[in-house]
Amino acid sequence: MKFQYWLPEKEKMARCELKSFQLAALKRTITCALRTDFYNKRLKDVGINSPDDIRSLDDIRKIPFTSKYDLRAAFPYGMLATNKDDVIRLHASSGTTGIPTTIYFNRNDIDAWTALVARSIFATGCNKQDVFQNMITYGLFTGGFGFHYGAEAVGMLVIPSGSGNTSRQLRLMQDFETTVVHATPSFLLHTESKMKEEGILRDSLCLKRAFAGAEPYSEDTRLRIEELLQIEVFNSYGLSEMNGPGVAFECQCKSGMHLWEDAFLAEIIDPETLEPLPDGETGELTLTTLCREAMPILRYRTRDITSFYTEVCQCGRTHRRIHRIKGRSDDMLIINGVNIFPSQIEEVVMGIKEAGNNYLIIVEKEGFLDRLTVKTEVNPDTFRDDTRKLNVLREKIRHKLQNTITINPKVELVESNSLPVSEGKAKRVIDNRPKDV
Repeated sequence: MKFQYWLPEKEKMARCELKSFQLAALKRTITCALRTDFYNKRLKDVGINSPDDIRSLDDIRKIPFTSKYDLRAAFPYGMLATNKDDVIRLHASSGTTGIPTTIYFNRNDIDAWTALVARSIFATGCNKQDVFQNMITYGLFTGGFGFHYGAEAVGMLVIPSGSGNTSRQLRLMQDFETTVVHATPSFLLHTESKMKEEGILRDSLCLKRAFAGAEPYSEDTRLRIEELLQIEVFNSYGLSEMNGPGVAFECQCKSGMHLWEDAFLAEIIDPETLEPLPDGETGELTLTTLCREAMPILRYRTRDITSFYTEVCQCGRTHRRIHRIKGRSDDMLIINGVNIFPSQIEEVVMGIKEAGNNYLIIVEKEGFLDRLTVKTEVNPDTFRDDTRKLNVLREKIRHKLQNTITINPKVELVESNSLPVSEGKAKRVIDNRPKDV
């Protein structure tokens, strides 16, 4: 396989050089952070009064962690490190708790973010001959604009189709011979179902690749999308607090996502003790921005559970790779004392070919015990109205789930396309237990 690099001098930098680069960048970030109301007090409280107080990368551990609650408490401008006149854009979360987490960018920040996304896209084998259809939400959400600007930087023809309206998305793919799409994995699965419904043949499309992100998903889901749509699917990782997309991305090897360490200083910590974990151990990813001027963030607790690969990637890039996100520490379900991630359930369901593309996890209280129900659609190509086979499938799914999550769930099989379809981030879990339990 012939590998291509957007910036080989950065992507293949020797580890010792990369660490030296990170230390210098961390000091610049500390300089910016000290200009903010929030970090000025927080850093001085722990004895960091200037960048000279950071002598090695290990000194990052002197700095307290930053949480989403800190960003909300500092709303709207408590973390702004530059004059507001220099800010050219903001992005924000949905603000479901009342106060959104808002991120500010100056011109240099936008350019740096664009370069990271362009690097990510190029690493998958894309180039200026590709037609890129961005089937993700535009607006305050970072995913739309992040990929849009990155793809334009690569020189791709960009179709800013946005999310939803699957029939129109398919027409655009046919009319403009789209070769690459960006969407949530759940929407990619829905797109394949819509193709069947409308009688659209795969041969009428020119699709080669898809970038999937914005929601956790299993390797079995990736394999199912690749099989159904006959494309390569690349995992991506990003979060709005760290710009959005472009934090980590798979290369052509598709064996973990390279976390761009010239832009982010990464740690894996134990979410309970908050102590750092060695490479290879699973814990919570914590990130520090290294090249954002308007709003630096130090040791941000992403709540995302992952681990670093310990071996070097065959592509030659030296930036460490993270495994696909297992789940979020704050999304973990505790059912009758057992810790369960929704991704564990998805992995089982998507690994059974007779199961459909959509599922739903429901948690309820029955007496003093929790009750887990997994509703899953049935693949319409497998069988119809055969009670015996449906019972066999139901038991197969229940048995595999019990072996994986150690508790015995109730499994309900439903018709294909009968569960609600989300054209944005899929809502896979409904927890109906009383909130005070």
